Amino acid sequence: MTSPKAATAPFTPAQLGTQILIGWSGSNPGTGRETAFLLTYSLGDGSDGPEAGEQAMRTALGRSGLRVGGETLDASEHPNLPVKLLIQAGQAVLTLPHFNAQYTVPPEWLAVARSEGKVHGMFATRPWPAAVPGQPVSEELLASFVSDPEIIRTSAHCLMPVRTLG
Repeated sequence: MTSPKAATAPFTPAQLGTQILIGWSGSNPGTGRETAFLLTYSLGDGSDGPEAGEQAMRTALGRSGLRVGGETLDASEHPNLPVKLLIQAGQAVLTLPHFNAQYTVPPEWLAVARSEGKVHGMFATRPWPAAVPGQPVSEELLASFVSDPEIIRTSAHCLMPVRTLG
């Protein structure tokens, strides 16, 4: 359980460390439907170490209106939620108050995201130093991280409507 102070605790962007996006598509265990997923995680290389980075991420997510460990929030039901996903020219652009990143998405991910009209965002508070930029992440490694009950419990989950320019 998080204390009421968690969303107001001070943090610096440097504590978050390197923030990474990775996307995949597959069957959603809850619905059985094809779903586009977008994972946000830190390498744990923040200025004050991985533990401070984890707390900073919890604080940042709370300030963004996302609930760590709660049920999946549907952003289409919360128009003022400052969590936005834009899909354009094969890129997913994710914007939160503490984070702005662009990711080149696989064609199958893009097809599912457009077809479903939403993407399941998973915002991990736990660092994942094994998945570094420039190195391939195997399906097995990705599955072991995102299906770990502790990672699921300590992450925020949000269904984000797909927005496009035009």
